[in-house]
Amino acid sequence: MSLVARARERGVETLTLDSPHNRNALSAALVTELTDALTAAGEDTRVRAVLLTHTGNTFSAGADLRDPPDPDALVALLRRIVELPKPVVARVDGHVRAGGLGLLGACDVAAASTASTFAFTEVRIGVAPAVISLTLLPRTDPRALARHYLTGERLDAAEATRTGLVTAAGDDVDAVLEPVLDGVRRASPQGLAETKRLLTARVLEAFDRDAAQLTALSARLFASPQAREGMTAFLERRDPQWVV
Repeated sequence: MSLVARARERGVETLTLDSPHNRNALSAALVTELTDALTAAGEDTRVRAVLLTHTGNTFSAGADLRDPPDPDALVALLRRIVELPKPVVARVDGHVRAGGLGLLGACDVAAASTASTFAFTEVRIGVAPAVISLTLLPRTDPRALARHYLTGERLDAAEATRTGLVTAAGDDVDAVLEPVLDGVRRASPQGLAETKRLLTARVLEAFDRDAAQLTALSARLFASPQAREGMTAFLERRDPQWVV
């Protein structure tokens, strides 16, 4: 069964995360399928831009704790979005947690409904937002990011917009996206590719400099006793032992 649905309208390839059993969590299978779909869209001359969206009320719940992706595979997915020679636009009409926010950071434009919520929940299960920092640190407000990384607090759409996690928000996310998609449809493929190259240069520098270190950190933390306790507590719907 496919975890990523594909559709196309007037040059915009829509990739829909469709893994309802785990709230579109980033499983090994979903990461592989999404990477392949992005690669195909990037190579198709009929595609002007990619719209990344979701089924259900959750864009992505973060890493799938029962079937987590290899950290290198997650890095490759995020880099594929950043390096794709076409704009990748995120459409969020629901909740985004942890690793799902790395996808938003990788996208060139991200729009959300005002009903959407966001949270970096990694610290609450004993790990850190390591790999997703590759796309988030270069693009978001550092003081706000420090607070939300360290506390795991829930953000609303207004705060996510203010901090740069998303580009814009509104009651109707499709109305927010209408001028964005119209704009990319009017732009030349060459113009889009070269402009995106300018915009992503700093992000790709972070990948080249920090990816190996952050994947090693992620692997070490997920294998630690505190992470095992945190993930077990999450799955058992209880507080981990360190809560005071």
